[in-house]
Amino acid sequence: MSQPGFFDVDERLKRLSDIGDQLEAYVRVVDFEIFRPDLVEALNYSDGSKGGRPPFDPVLMFKILVIQAQNSLSDDRTEFLINDRLSFMRFLGLGLSDRVPDAKTICAFRERLTQSGAIDGLFARFDGVLREAGYIAMGGQLVDSTLIAAPKQRNSDGEKQAIKSGKSARQIWPGQPNKARQKDVNARWTVQFGKAKAKPDGPKPLDIAIPTFGYKAH
Repeated sequence: MSQPGFFDVDERLKRLSDIGDQLEAYVRVVDFEIFRPDLVEALNYSDGSKGGRPPFDPVLMFKILVIQAQNSLSDDRTEFLINDRLSFMRFLGLGLSDRVPDAKTICAFRERLTQSGAIDGLFARFDGVLREAGYIAMGGQLVDSTLIAAPKQRNSDGEKQAIKSGKSARQIWPGQPNKARQKDVNARWTVQFGKAKAKPDGPKPLDIAIPTFGYKAH
């Protein structure tokens, strides 16, 4: 197979626009820069003077959360689809050679906004902008039983108790920053119900209870 060129990608993006790209509609009606001051305040990143890799642009990361809310995606699936889909890359302003946030970075960003208490207000503002433009907001209108899976945690009884009490990962593992970054203290166990596939001549299928560790999509 020949390698795609610039005009090949451009033609494919044009085709996506002609078919109807919901994310492109968001770009037309939402000025995502209006969220930057609140994001910067909530995230409270350092100035980078201590070294280390600088964080991804907060507006780009917020757009990733929008993608997740619209498509009910886990962090791992989000990372994969950003790398795979041209429409996602266009929405985020990423080129084929640009670095994409990985699943742990997405999880850490969401947790930081959650801990600061800013995430609900940001999405409420986003939904409001969409409504004013005549669009039906996607966030908060997904069915509660739609669940987003998270990596299962292996914690001690004491760590589990600390998580239930509402402590952050940094508070639970203060001397282990790498471990704290990998821990998801906001996901919870819940049960998702479904039905077994019925046979034409068989009995009525029973409800199936599937334990799931993660988040409800809303």
